[in-house]
Amino acid sequence: MSSKLLKKEKNVVTLEFTVSPEEFESAVNKAYLKAKNNINVQGFRKGKAPRHIIEKKYGKSIFYDEAMDIAIQEEYPKAVAEHKLDVIDSPKVNVEKFEEGQEIVITADVEVMPEVELPEYKGIEVERTEIKVTDEDVEKEITAVQEKNARIVEVTDRAVQNGDFLTIDYAGFVGDEQFEGGTAENQALEIGSNTFIPGFEEQLIGKNKDEEVEVNVTFPEEYHSEELKGKAAVFKVKIHEIKSKELPVVDDEFAKDISEFDTLEELKADTRANLEKKALDQAKIANDNNVITKIVNEAKVEIPEVLIQREIDYLGRNYEQQFRQQGFTGKEYDDIITNFVNQYKEGARNQAEFNVKAELVLEALIKKEDIKVTEEELAEEVNKVAESYQVEADRLEAFKTSILESSKGYIEETLQKRKIIDMLVENAVFVEPKAVETTEDVQEEK
Repeated sequence: MSSKLLKKEKNVVTLEFTVSPEEFESAVNKAYLKAKNNINVQGFRKGKAPRHIIEKKYGKSIFYDEAMDIAIQEEYPKAVAEHKLDVIDSPKVNVEKFEEGQEIVITADVEVMPEVELPEYKGIEVERTEIKVTDEDVEKEITAVQEKNARIVEVTDRAVQNGDFLTIDYAGFVGDEQFEGGTAENQALEIGSNTFIPGFEEQLIGKNKDEEVEVNVTFPEEYHSEELKGKAAVFKVKIHEIKSKELPVVDDEFAKDISEFDTLEELKADTRANLEKKALDQAKIANDNNVITKIVNEAKVEIPEVLIQREIDYLGRNYEQQFRQQGFTGKEYDDIITNFVNQYKEGARNQAEFNVKAELVLEALIKKEDIKVTEEELAEEVNKVAESYQVEADRLEAFKTSILESSKGYIEETLQKRKIIDMLVENAVFVEPKAVETTEDVQEEK
């Protein structure tokens, strides 16, 4: 086999390679061996007819199509390897010359990884993100702890208020007909949680224990049940129990009860320290992202459509998995989830383009900087992965070996990316600090 590159346009290469008469003859014989069991020839048991007999009966070219496929499958990868092409999609193959006894000439239009034009990435100027922990942040954290330690107590001297916890019976009707799935007894309901149909919970505010109430609602147009979409309904509700949340007083006794500290001031000081550590970690992540985002945006690369579509599909699968992990696993949810995923994918193109570009840019940087991973670094990362699974001591070494066998390439790539990001951040120049008041603000910006 011989091969050569005829031309390259953007990220599409035209590759020409040949198949010798001897190689094609070998492929024809493989095609015969593959097909002979399905060919009937009078006078021979099925699968026993010699090749020359079959060719005489059906024509010499009977095996040529299959043989050509076999020859291409064998010779194309050799041509790709010879020219060190990083192929990203199936080739478009064309037989340019085919004569019996002559060398066969084949061309393949091959889509390969695009070239990346990197910006001047060392010393790149980036706005620094700073996160300040405020007194309000500390108070919010203390309030959250207060909420977690609240008691739920029964209410007997007042009507239902927003935030109360009820125990109710209900039965739903459309017209005079009670509909399926609209009935429950001793159902727990938090007023204001918006877990029921819009308008349902609000109509229970002001009602009393043991009171029977008619709640009028209209099902949303996007409701999952086709029979109830947009329909007006009446729920007959009986309130059995009203409970409310009783918050503990935030004082020194509170601090002693929920922590190892003796005073509220000590608890607040510890809370601030933890928030500041969290803020530093978040600021580092934000600054790493700032550096990478600026370099990626300034890099130039024509992104192949096939890579964008693969990333969109990947994002879609992750989005679907989130639904499944939340318990939406039955067949009755399949159509609903499919619709949500399709809508998500329609809007995911910009994110997919950035993700692909970022991957290409990081790979180009790793190659340019010749980032390597040592055996010691690899072993240390494998140890961390193994420890996270809490494997028994007698199985630990075998487990580490299995991780290396199945995931060595992935782990090496992860460590290379970690190293190049660290190098880029170390060489960046951070300017004009951008003050962010709270950790929540950073999360919202993301």
